[in-house]
Amino acid sequence: MRVLSAPAYVMSDAHLGFATRDIERTLVKFLRHLEGRAGSLVINGDLFEFWFEWRHVMPRRAFRVLAALADLRESGVPIMMIAGNHDCWGGDILRDDVGIDFRVGPWTGALGGWRARIEHGDGLRGKEDRGYRMLRTVLRNSLAIRAFRLLHPDWGTALATRTSHTSRTYQARDGGAGLRRAATERLERERDVRLVIYGHSHVPELTRIGSGVYANAGSWLDQPTFLRITPERVALLRWDAASNEGVDLDAVDRVPEKALS
Repeated sequence: MRVLSAPAYVMSDAHLGFATRDIERTLVKFLRHLEGRAGSLVINGDLFEFWFEWRHVMPRRAFRVLAALADLRESGVPIMMIAGNHDCWGGDILRDDVGIDFRVGPWTGALGGWRARIEHGDGLRGKEDRGYRMLRTVLRNSLAIRAFRLLHPDWGTALATRTSHTSRTYQARDGGAGLRRAATERLERERDVRLVIYGHSHVPELTRIGSGVYANAGSWLDQPTFLRITPERVALLRWDAASNEGVDLDAVDRVPEKALS
């Protein structure tokens, strides 16, 4: 999937399984709202606090949201999910049973009319994430995944959720500056990319960088913020469950091609 139609919606970092039932219900209402309205949906990582697919078992707390996602997909809305550091072990359930285009690693393509690059954002900072990048290599190794699958699902889930506390409650101490710097470098290096989207930091942001835009949908766990992308603009909104609408927080209009030339 290299083209995701407008209006394209982007959300991230809901951490289902740790999030309260109210947060989960709010997300379900948001997904139901997108039926007949969205051209596409991107989930930019950490939808789940922990996700792992055993042969016959999946995490219980995700059921309502997975059902809403399956319904949204069956209504004709393409859904892509970029793996986060909490849910990078997705597989057949997400792809085949729910219908999500689940990807581990960055995606580049046309998003809502913009040439875009999307990554969750974990490991992108230089020195700060050096140790994590080494750990990530181990955790995503096929042998480590096979070994973890041998654990009873209750034990494996308990172990994973206990060790994830630090990153779950984490909001970037640098206020998102590290990912903003990574986005700036990406936009300068790849001139054909006009929109870079990260998550992970739990810091919602919308910033024009030269002729491009850096956007972060923030954390649905902290407050229900999301991005809405059309060919003319990128908007950052907060979901208002009471009115079933989004409240505008910020927006960046596209720079006309004539102005760029």
